[in-house]
Order: sequence, then structure tokens, then C-alpha cells
Amino acid sequence: MVKRIVGWFVLVPLCAALIVFALANRQSVVVNFNPFAAGDTGATLGVPMFLVLFAVLLIGIVLGGIATWFAQGIHRREERHFRRETERLHRELEVARRAPDSTRISSDDFAPTS
Repeated sequence: MVKRIVGWFVLVPLCAALIVFALANRQSVVVNFNPFAAGDTGATLGVPMFLVLFAVLLIGIVLGGIATWFAQGIHRREERHFRRETERLHRELEVARRAPDSTRISSDDFAPTS
């Protein structure tokens, strides 16, 4: 419940600020896709400034997410390894529990000998 309230207190002002920003930056800017031919008008596009900034922000979020996903690959691999090991140990434990009493190992077998 607290997360929802905090989320609303963060998201509502953020969305309002983005809407105000978009309304304040409606002027058209020229985006040139060919940096080597500045005078070439074939590779240009006139779009509102807020669309350019939102697109750059979205691309940054996507690239950051991809970089984080690759960086966490080691942790995901270790998690899969530990999960498989835990499942194996659970299976061994079930086999040991179902074994006859004569072959069971008691806790006294692990007691330190002094």
C-alpha cells in the first residue's frame, strides 16, 4: 500500500512535468541524419523538439536496460546453478528419508568426538 502511495506521489508530478515540458517545446526542429553532409536536405526531418528529447530518453532507457541485463548474466547463471543444486539435494534428501531405518544416518554420527 505504501509503495502505491509513493508511486502516485512520484508518477503524477513526473507525468505533469512531462506534459508541461511537451507543451512548452512544440516548436519544430530539424533533425539531420547525415552528419557528413550538413547541407543535404534529403536526410533531414522536421519534428517537434519534445519528440526528439523523448526519443533520446527512451533510447537511453532501452540501452541501459540491455547493458544491465548483460551485466547481470553472471548472477543469473549462478542462480540457475544454485537452483539445480538445491533441487538435487532435495531429491537426495527424499531418497534418504525413504531408505530403510538400518541404512539411515542419525545425528549422532555427526557429533564431534572428543
